[in-house]
Amino acid sequence: MAEEFLLTAEPRTIRGKQVGAMRRAGSIPAILYGSHIQTPLPLKLEEKTLKLVIAKAGHNRLIKLTVDTGAPRLVLTREVQRNSLTGRIVHVDFQEVSMTEKITTPVPLVLVGISPAVTRGEGLLIHGINTVEIRVLPTDLIPEIEVDVTVLESLNQSLFVKDLKVGDKIEILTPADEMVAKVVPVKEEVIAVEAPVAAAEVEVIKKGKIEEEGAEGEAPAAGGEAKEAKKEEKK
Repeated sequence: MAEEFLLTAEPRTIRGKQVGAMRRAGSIPAILYGSHIQTPLPLKLEEKTLKLVIAKAGHNRLIKLTVDTGAPRLVLTREVQRNSLTGRIVHVDFQEVSMTEKITTPVPLVLVGISPAVTRGEGLLIHGINTVEIRVLPTDLIPEIEVDVTVLESLNQSLFVKDLKVGDKIEILTPADEMVAKVVPVKEEVIAVEAPVAAAEVEVIKKGKIEEEGAEGEAPAAGGEAKEAKKEEKK
């Protein structure tokens, strides 16, 4: 049975500099939007639970989001903004989905197995792209696509997006000729001898002021329909 991801949110009225105080109190601001939502909904969620759910669900697993005492909504995490210094979540965009409407989402590629050419010591496996964009109904979402590299038996052999094995219900939007993995020849390591440095250069690092609405260095907001709603927080 697939794991269920549950989140509870509250409507958010806090704007501007007060958002920083809200974060320090342990709540993270968020926006909920979707094709059936006329005006994006500002929300706040408890940071500890939000962090755990996002770490497990990623961007391509459905989350049941309950706002106040309403019925759970099925959502996907669309954008997670983090503090550039601490990595702490500072804002999240959620998209509500309909079970009868197809969605577009990135899915990670996971290489499995070992290439025979690598096993024989003849080549090295290099990675190409690590995600592909898919179009699918929410009920047919998959967490990842496995790529079997044991089929790469000889040098300079490659796997492309067109070689990925997915069901008929999944449409891959990434160009078919994008490389996923390739076996390249092992080359002798060349050790370069550096010339003596005539004079050391001194780099002066200027510490710039990090601005965030209310607090700890939030990155500039970006992201589709949610962008307009977030402008209101700065007023």
